[in-house]
Amino acid sequence: MALEKGWIEGDESGKEMLLRVLSEWPPFLLLPPFHRLPLRVGNVVELVGPSLSAKTHILIQVAISCILPKEWNGVHYGGLGRLVMFLDLDCRFDVSCLAQLLKHRIIQANGSSSKVHSEQNDGGLWTCHAKKKSSIAYDEELFALCLRRFLYVRCYDSFEFLATLKTLHFRLQKEREACGISVHFLMIDSIGAFHWVDRACRPLPHEGNNRKSLSLQSVSETVVQEIRKLLLVHPMVVIATKAIIIGDKNSAKEVKWKLRKLSTPDITYVDNIKVILSMSHITSICLLSGSPRRFQSFVTHRIAIRPTGEHCAMGENKELSVYLSEWLLPPLKFSDKFAVLGDGTVILL
Repeated sequence: MALEKGWIEGDESGKEMLLRVLSEWPPFLLLPPFHRLPLRVGNVVELVGPSLSAKTHILIQVAISCILPKEWNGVHYGGLGRLVMFLDLDCRFDVSCLAQLLKHRIIQANGSSSKVHSEQNDGGLWTCHAKKKSSIAYDEELFALCLRRFLYVRCYDSFEFLATLKTLHFRLQKEREACGISVHFLMIDSIGAFHWVDRACRPLPHEGNNRKSLSLQSVSETVVQEIRKLLLVHPMVVIATKAIIIGDKNSAKEVKWKLRKLSTPDITYVDNIKVILSMSHITSICLLSGSPRRFQSFVTHRIAIRPTGEHCAMGENKELSVYLSEWLLPPLKFSDKFAVLGDGTVILL
């Protein structure tokens, strides 16, 4: 009885527990469109939208906010100072773009962004190529440290993706021991990248009765299982992007029928996206995007992003594309319009 009473009393008060948890895993408000709700470890966020809707760019900005320290040599950067694991299933990630945007954030925090703004952004919205060296110095040691905190893996098919997930525990443990900090974000760029290839392939026969055949369903189940296991040992926030396919001949007949029913002869590409993202049924979005239903049920937060077809001008940045973000899970009653400046800054309109 005395032993049970001691277990109930515990070794810390509720106040002490809250202070400890908030200091170890503080709620962190990110850049748009993640600024509406604080994300905590264990959350699985899905960023869904058509191609060219700035999904990967948003991932990069979130990653930079994570790998930057909160403070460095007396300068406030407002970052988390943690590691990021980036799984590139789309195989189109440009590391030079990450380096350029990270450099700009460091210079901006040092109060020098106004001078280099015109030098680095005269090439348009998505220009991430190297420019002439700026006369304004930045902390190269911090720059190298932040790049070391960005862990990158490229997967070319579902086999490599599954192999990466199954061995990721040892990789994360090794990085935590080497760096003294843990991974806070697990990012998966284009979670449905291999869906249609796997769907077209026949299930591989299993050898023996103890192994399941490798099929589309088993792959999606294994992906969710492995991520669940990782989250138990390595508390992280999972952010996955998912592309919506517009006008694909192999799209589901149900979705085609809905588009024909809701469309007019003069409907535009942007209007088609509006129709799809306004559908309340997750099944329709799942069929269009090629994302397995098992992963859909695993998601805790979902944000839809689409281009509005509008443009705005801001300073030297002309004809900036305007995007609209909307929280589908949990469903919020408001949406946000934002644009991406030439230097990579995401601003609300």
